[in-house]
Amino acid sequence: MPIKVKNNLPAKKIMEKENIFMMDESRAVMQDIRPLYIAVLNLMPLKEDTEVQLLRSLSNSPLQIEITFLTTASYIGKNTPASHLNEFYKTFEEVKNRKFDGLIITGAPIEQMEYEEVQYWEELTKIMDWSKTNVTSTMHICWGAQAGLYYHYGVHKHLLKEKVFGVYEFKVHHRKEPLLRGFDDVFYSPHSRYTVCDHDEIVNNENLVVLADDEKLGECIVISKDGKQIFVLGHLEYDRLTLDSEYKRDLKKHIPITLPENYYTNDDPNTKPLLRWRGAANALFSNWINYYVYQNTPYEWE
Repeated sequence: MPIKVKNNLPAKKIMEKENIFMMDESRAVMQDIRPLYIAVLNLMPLKEDTEVQLLRSLSNSPLQIEITFLTTASYIGKNTPASHLNEFYKTFEEVKNRKFDGLIITGAPIEQMEYEEVQYWEELTKIMDWSKTNVTSTMHICWGAQAGLYYHYGVHKHLLKEKVFGVYEFKVHHRKEPLLRGFDDVFYSPHSRYTVCDHDEIVNNENLVVLADDEKLGECIVISKDGKQIFVLGHLEYDRLTLDSEYKRDLKKHIPITLPENYYTNDDPNTKPLLRWRGAANALFSNWINYYVYQNTPYEWE
């Protein structure tokens, strides 16, 4: 897919090395095409890594997409240079009068906190409320999915005894749902979380449908019946080495961390991890763009 970003975005060079078609602004204006406008609220600390992961995940469609990266104004992280945020990101106040065809709300490493304790929770609730009228479909990822389920549907989370950390198998339900086209009966997804959403509150909500889950790990993909809200509790967008980096980072910091499950060959952290979720990730994001964004968004927003 031709993804339109700023010419000097560092992620653009990485994508081009992978032969992913990245369109700069000068070339985009030469095409008489109405692009899809996708906003990404990037709450992850390593924002540049997340940019690459999401741009790669969105790259499997012939549609032209124009990306707008958003950051919170009420909290500024320390892991991304201010120069990068000033150059490539906007705040909600700068875009609140715009309409977007799609919105992605990423995860954040704050799941052990109560939602109301999060510094930017009030700002996030404004964005999620705004998305009901200004966005055709929103995809929430990991903590963003937990936060979305809580805000929109009152689904609570529970702290687990042990961190879910590794690559896990999930069973697909409702195969006729367009979001699951191309999925096998089971698929793998990376997870890195300390909490789980309340199962009963999800299955008893008449507005929610569970599309993929595991008896032990709970839900992985949940969708609202109108398709406007999609919740992905894992990290299908992750690169091959994302869990590896997290594991070795915590080891160096002497933070208690277990070996990621079902990840390294023979559980040997010196081996190259198997990439087993890219097919499901490609299907998920391309289906979302096609069936829930492109097929439903108006050509001209009123």
